[in-house]
Amino acid sequence: MREGLTYSDVLLVPQYSDIESRRNVSTHTRLSRRLKLHIPIVSANMDTVTESTMATRMAELGGIGIIHRFLTLAEQVREVAKVKRSHNFVIPDPYTIQHDSTLADVREAMYQRSVTSFLVVDQNNHLCGIVTPRDMMFEDGLDTPLSQMMTPFERLVYKEVGSYNEVDYEQARQLLKAHKLEKLPLINAERQIIGLITAKDIQKRLQYPQAIKDAQGRLLVGAAIGVKNDYLERTQELVKAGVDVLVIDIAHGHFKYLLETLSQIKSEFPQIDVIAGNVASAAGTRDLIAAGADAIKVGVGPGSTCSTRIVTGSGVPQLTAVMDCVEAAKGIPVIADGGVRYSGDMVKALAAGASSVMLGGLLGGCEESPGLTRIKDGQKVKVYRGMASYDAARNRQSAEKGYEVDLDSYVPEGIETVMPYKGKVHEVIGQLMGGLRSGMSYLGAHTLPEMVEKAEFVRISPAGWHESTPHAQYK
Repeated sequence: MREGLTYSDVLLVPQYSDIESRRNVSTHTRLSRRLKLHIPIVSANMDTVTESTMATRMAELGGIGIIHRFLTLAEQVREVAKVKRSHNFVIPDPYTIQHDSTLADVREAMYQRSVTSFLVVDQNNHLCGIVTPRDMMFEDGLDTPLSQMMTPFERLVYKEVGSYNEVDYEQARQLLKAHKLEKLPLINAERQIIGLITAKDIQKRLQYPQAIKDAQGRLLVGAAIGVKNDYLERTQELVKAGVDVLVIDIAHGHFKYLLETLSQIKSEFPQIDVIAGNVASAAGTRDLIAAGADAIKVGVGPGSTCSTRIVTGSGVPQLTAVMDCVEAAKGIPVIADGGVRYSGDMVKALAAGASSVMLGGLLGGCEESPGLTRIKDGQKVKVYRGMASYDAARNRQSAEKGYEVDLDSYVPEGIETVMPYKGKVHEVIGQLMGGLRSGMSYLGAHTLPEMVEKAEFVRISPAGWHESTPHAQYK
């Protein structure tokens, strides 16, 4: 009988280091076969962790967020679209509104789209003007025609181009600066809209130099799907919305239906990288890769709100699971999902060969996580739950087409709790990345692959763990 180890059972032996500053190390890594990250952190596809706000912040910081699947298809597509539209150099399909609309129509459209301005067009998609909050500021009548409020075409500053690919970044920045513009419409010779450049997007480009983006300058984002019911329809719509990576997400990933679903999706959508899991064994890893997986998600039962090991008796301690799966993956990226309580655990997972870590509990409770803050015992908190919990199953039943479950006999493998409010996610990520960079410097590793080569683990006793934690006595 083998012995399984988790992160608290080991330490990394410090090595000779020539790293003068922890800022000098590189944390670039691979998420999947084709996608790369600037930091090795993925926010978990959990309904109390990642929707568009969290996914946007993660990508701005150099990681990525995975939109959970316990949303209706339309809601999940909308969340992906929000991330993809949050950063652009050129918005190729800016939101427009018809020139014969009223103030009521504009306000409703702004609410539905979560935007503050529209380009105004006629029935032939010719640019007629623009409407912004300043145009609407003193308008009261809901039936006021848009033509009376908007800034007309004759007063607009625009740029005529053949296609949006012709636009030079520096040229656009100077044009916005010279005319003190917030928005620069791009049109062709027929006055049809080609795209839109905004000052906000240029500011974001300067503000977030580490942001991880696609070839069109949009943030990367992932989305989760299941293996039954509406998975194929979800995949089709998510791909249309511009999703960059899919996660086939079930608790036990070494499963017939997952392998069949994975093969089908890779066959019909070869342009999309697919992460598959969760598994905790070498055999599961090999089978998923054979079915076409572009990355493997590892972890059965290590999450802070997961009770799978208690309920089912199944699982593998996370460090051993990661090491087994990395060895079997033979170069295919492995994502260590669960069990990370401290930045040092993240260092150990990456030193064991994981390409990235997926975080749930450490990001739950952040300002950007879904849900409202509450006051409990005088402290601000946010709800956090496992995706196999009772309440998550109830949400899934209302969101996933075709999914039905008898909640009276449902056996949950997760719990619901509350997390202390943690503030902005960039502060949490900053602390974690500081710990990772320090850990790399202790091993003398300039890159994450070099850290794997230099890593030497030593097992510790319970007394060794006690010695490792702060244990000063207060009198």
